[in-house]
Amino acid sequence: MNDVTGFLSHLGDIPTVSDPDVVRRRSRDMSTTFSPIIRRDAADKVADLIVKPRDQADVIRVARAAALTRMPLMMRGAGTCNLGQGVPLRGGAIVDMSALSTVLWTRNATVRAQAGARLVAIDEATRPTGWELRMHSSTKRAATVGGYIGGGHAGIGSCTWGILRDRGNILGLQMVSVEAEPKVYEVRGSDVNLAHHAYGTNGIITEVEMPLAPAWPWVETVANFPGFMVAARFAYALAAADGLVKKLISIDEWPNWDYMTAMRPFGREGHSMVRSMVAQQGIEAFRALVAEFGGEITVEAAEGEGPYHAPLWEFGWGHARLQVNKTQPNIVNNIGLYLDPDLLGAVERSQRRFKDLGGMHLEVKRYDGRIAFQGSPYYQFEDEAQVAEVIRGMAEDGAMVANNHTYFVKENGMKAMSGRDAAFKRQMDPHNLMNPGKMDLDDAGELAAASGGSSGLDLPTTGWQYGQHTQAQVMAEAQASTPPQLQG
Repeated sequence: MNDVTGFLSHLGDIPTVSDPDVVRRRSRDMSTTFSPIIRRDAADKVADLIVKPRDQADVIRVARAAALTRMPLMMRGAGTCNLGQGVPLRGGAIVDMSALSTVLWTRNATVRAQAGARLVAIDEATRPTGWELRMHSSTKRAATVGGYIGGGHAGIGSCTWGILRDRGNILGLQMVSVEAEPKVYEVRGSDVNLAHHAYGTNGIITEVEMPLAPAWPWVETVANFPGFMVAARFAYALAAADGLVKKLISIDEWPNWDYMTAMRPFGREGHSMVRSMVAQQGIEAFRALVAEFGGEITVEAAEGEGPYHAPLWEFGWGHARLQVNKTQPNIVNNIGLYLDPDLLGAVERSQRRFKDLGGMHLEVKRYDGRIAFQGSPYYQFEDEAQVAEVIRGMAEDGAMVANNHTYFVKENGMKAMSGRDAAFKRQMDPHNLMNPGKMDLDDAGELAAASGGSSGLDLPTTGWQYGQHTQAQVMAEAQASTPPQLQG
């Protein structure tokens, strides 16, 4: 039983919400839509209350109150995450960071914003200066930058800039420790990845510093190709065309795009669809590339002005599933990563394997400096055994597969973790109050495996494996006996 009364006594006038219906709704995120397995496992997971800090001083007071009363904290932005990051496993207080929403400054192709700033608001602030975020989630209109860093992975822009954890894609974080005398730290360099994709388990992110990219005039395009592998080869060629500036490359095999009501007028029955965003100056070269692969362009529109009545990036990445689920609510997917040197070969093996199960959906991104396709078939969910069988097949075909049907950090497998993560957790959250259960330490102070819930599925996933530069970093970290040197 959490000490709600004691916790409240330390908060002063910080706004709180205790209405049971509101608290229950805020104890859910998009994962309960995306995964029937998480939806089942999260059914009885509810917070005790919501606390709404107004500024950094309030955040520090919340952290102190939590440490003094041992109150679990679950950080929340807009709740658009889809891996269960926002589901509180042990009750406690949901910390709604939406009031800390100021874009603090923009200079030298860099932006600094409070954690609750929406991604769309950051772009609105930076675009008049000729710059924009390098990448953003498909939930850009709602998602906060703190939530994106704490629980995100990649997104629109990743076909050019890679994934969030790649060196240089997150420049700095201001973080508050959860202890009786909270400390404010500046985390920079490679240490930002200790907090990135950690589901808010190792400190409170209050500010984020990100690099920017040129705000090109983007052209949204929809192209159709006579065959899935033709579409896949075109997407690969587009990704490899370094002279063409692009922001989105999404591939859908028939009938996936036909499930998206807004896309139906722009597809060709039996064809596969590639939805792209390219910079205006490259549109002539883009058209020529489409023609080389026998494709047909059915839409060209300025960003946000397409005839499907939404930005095209709301038909990619996680939003592609949302669009499909509007007409096919039982369709699910997995997260496979197909990489060179045999990317197209592995994709073709999976496409053949699953041709009677469902159409392939793939997103193009850079990963460890290489072109990668991320995705899986979209298929009607039956049971956990079926999910495991699809994962097993994808792995046999050559994909690395993460577990998007669990809300545990380690079991998901998309975060590279070492002993430094454990040291950082001990330093920032010595009482294990931050989103407890998602990434805990054992009695020896090392990262512990989750127990119970969706980790009990024992799905045959492999998780992400990173390249040589990461291996060297892991070796260096293994030799380090002290926590990261944080700037106080």
